[in-house]
Amino acid sequence: MKVTAEHNERVAKMKFSSVYPHYVTKVEKKGRSIAELHQVIEWLTGYGENRLQDFIEGDATFKTFFEEATLNPNAHLIKGVICGYRIEEIDNPLTRQVRYLDKLVEELARGRKMEKILR
Repeated sequence: MKVTAEHNERVAKMKFSSVYPHYVTKVEKKGRSIAELHQVIEWLTGYGENRLQDFIEGDATFKTFFEEATLNPNAHLIKGVICGYRIEEIDNPLTRQVRYLDKLVEELARGRKMEKILR
C-alpha cells in the first residue's frame, strides 16, 4: 500500500492526546500495563514520565510530538506491517515514526517480551 501526501498530512495533524487513549485501551485489554506502554514510548522518543504527561494532557500534534523527540538510534530496526503499511517502505519520516510507535504498541498488546520490543 502506497502512502499518499494526504495521508501524511492527516497523520501530522493528529493530536497525540486523542490517539493515546486508544493505545491504553489496546494494551490494557490484553493484560499489559500503562507503565509498560510508557516504557515503550520512552524507549522510542526519550520522553520521561513528566514530559510524556504534558503530551497526554496537551494538544500537540504528532508532528510536534516527534519533532521534539530524541528518537532511539535502534528505531530503524522496527520492521513489519502496521495498518496495512510496510514500515520500512514508508518514505515520509514523520509517518514512519508514527508507525514505529503503532508497531511497538501492537507488539506490547500481543504479549511480546519487553526485551524484544525494546530492540
